[in-house]
Amino acid sequence: MGTMDPALAQEIAAMSRHRAIDEAIARGDSAVQEFYKDAVIFVTGGSGFLGKHLVEKLFRSCDIKRVYLLLREKKGQTSQERVAKIFQDPVYDGLHKRKPGFIERVTAVSGDITQLRMGISDQDWYTLANEVNIIFHVAATVTFDEPLRLATRTNVRGTMQALLLGKDCKHIKSFVHVSTAYAHATRSRIGGSVREDFYDSPGDPRTMVDLVEQLSEEKLAAIKPKLIEDWPNTYAYTKALAEEAVRTMSGDLPICIVRPAIVIASNLEPSPGWVDMSSVYGPSGLFLGCGLGVIHTIMANDDTYIDLIPVDYVNNATIAAAWATGTRHGNGQKDIKIYTVSPARNPKKWREIFEISYSKAVLCGTPKAIWYNFDIHTRIRWVFVLLTWLLHYIPGYLADGALMLLGKKPKAMKIYRTCYNLSSVLAYFTCHEFYFKDENLVHLQDSLSKTDKDIYNFDVEKMNWTEQMVMWAIGLRKYIIKDGLRDTNYAVKKQQVFRVLNYLVGALYLYAIYKLCSYVFWFVSVLVSL
Repeated sequence: MGTMDPALAQEIAAMSRHRAIDEAIARGDSAVQEFYKDAVIFVTGGSGFLGKHLVEKLFRSCDIKRVYLLLREKKGQTSQERVAKIFQDPVYDGLHKRKPGFIERVTAVSGDITQLRMGISDQDWYTLANEVNIIFHVAATVTFDEPLRLATRTNVRGTMQALLLGKDCKHIKSFVHVSTAYAHATRSRIGGSVREDFYDSPGDPRTMVDLVEQLSEEKLAAIKPKLIEDWPNTYAYTKALAEEAVRTMSGDLPICIVRPAIVIASNLEPSPGWVDMSSVYGPSGLFLGCGLGVIHTIMANDDTYIDLIPVDYVNNATIAAAWATGTRHGNGQKDIKIYTVSPARNPKKWREIFEISYSKAVLCGTPKAIWYNFDIHTRIRWVFVLLTWLLHYIPGYLADGALMLLGKKPKAMKIYRTCYNLSSVLAYFTCHEFYFKDENLVHLQDSLSKTDKDIYNFDVEKMNWTEQMVMWAIGLRKYIIKDGLRDTNYAVKKQQVFRVLNYLVGALYLYAIYKLCSYVFWFVSVLVSL
């Protein structure tokens, strides 16, 4: 009998920690579970990374009566057909075994978050208003460079319409608006603190919605730099406006705001390292590219503290926040609490994260890597551009040329342009530092019973970063690369060979660049002397 693959052994060891969670769920003395018993829940953004995980945890840990999911009809599929497809995601594999009938308690609501009344029919709106107890407004466009019109329609008007539904719900107990820790992490606050509080809004949300409906794309593009000014992109800008909508429009709603930092693969639940395909357009994409030996330069300040947080920590806090909000409102406490979910109390610098990745996570690397895992980090734009040409673009053009000679479709440069754009967009977050205050979150954590702390763990102080990075690597292999978590020892040996080849090929490559530059300079000098 052969020995177990190291990556698979790591996953199984992590899964053993589920026993304590399962026992706590079955114990029956949870105040949070009691709050959700027989609840009817409405979720926007339920088909996204955060939303799918939230729905899974709600069903796994609570006795939910029904979940309504707002879904668009897409690519010839009805919203109900999309529900069936969504629940094929591996995040639900364990839930299908534990509670095989849960999908019968999920109902699709046809709509579109960018439309008035979220595109919901009058009949469906009436049903929701009469049945829903709890609302999780998760839907948002997280594309940082989204055109201002679409970002406003989705993040601002979508929030305003969700608030209208919440105020129409006759039996509403709690409303959670999921924002972002970066809503007020503006340029003027770089290096400073961001409190769990409302800040001055960049504008009036109603006025902004009217503006994007009246102006042409050309005029919106022209005024965008002045509008967002202190904000790094349209995503953060419109999320700040959405928070202002919550502050000014929620009225007597039992409502709170959850501000997650940069959400990454799960730490433990429902399986270690769970991540979905949409995540490759964020930090997971950079981590994946490095692990495959494709990406070799990133814009990052090694001395900046990271703001990465596992998805299960975010949703455990979100579920607990809804309970706390309903409880506080019932006790007459009607102020709006903001909960920031970040690694502020367990900080790590980018340098430390990269060191963990290349000393520990690489030992669970994939056998499908195509080159040696190395990358150079810089916070200086021109250095990043130069390294991009040397380490990505020139090799990319050569690779595409070889593919074309073999009669195959070129793809290297498409990948490298995507990598460049991704790193450029994330540079604001990887090169700048903010100190996110989280006193409200800590108070929420302290208010939980022992059972609820076991079920809904978001105590970042106890999170093991080495384990998290290893689980992230394993999750990318299992859910994105899909290599079966096999041949890990071969992958390690392959990296040792790639390391030697990298030095040899790198030396020849740099020598060729030197000779080419020497020839160009000589040729130019000859032309000048003529």
